[in-house]
Amino acid sequence: MYNKIIIAGHLSKDIELRYSQAGTAIANTAVATSRKYKSADGTQKDEVLFVDVTFYGRTAEVVNQYLHKGSKVLIDGRLRLEQWTAQDGTKRSKHKIDAESVKMLDGKPDQSQPEKHTTQDNTTQPPATAHQEPKQQPAPAQPHPAPKFPDMDEDEIPF
Repeated sequence: MYNKIIIAGHLSKDIELRYSQAGTAIANTAVATSRKYKSADGTQKDEVLFVDVTFYGRTAEVVNQYLHKGSKVLIDGRLRLEQWTAQDGTKRSKHKIDAESVKMLDGKPDQSQPEKHTTQDNTTQPPATAHQEPKQQPAPAQPHPAPKFPDMDEDEIPF
């Protein structure tokens, strides 16, 4: 069976990172997504949905480093139903997403401002550039050439 979900929204809480006994990183958060619609009586309604998300491995470490509450993301993963019995004895359940990939949708940080470094006395200073080597820019990606297909007559095509 096929189990795939894609959701776009904003993180509704900061990432909570922990490690399993085997050393695998596990990060938990939630995504909020909304939709606006008109109800039958013509009033504008706003429906908000919160979904818990779990990241594993290197992805968990990366999202913990770069994402925070309010970050805009696109998550691709599998939907999972979690069931448990509450303290009052009632059976509870909720859907969660086990993330397989994540795309950060926030724009890049403003590059026009010079980067500031904090010294031990907590003052900020622009970075020293006189003795630093310039950073090399990565080479632009070369487009892949179109694949070449052999010359064939229509009678030779097997389908």
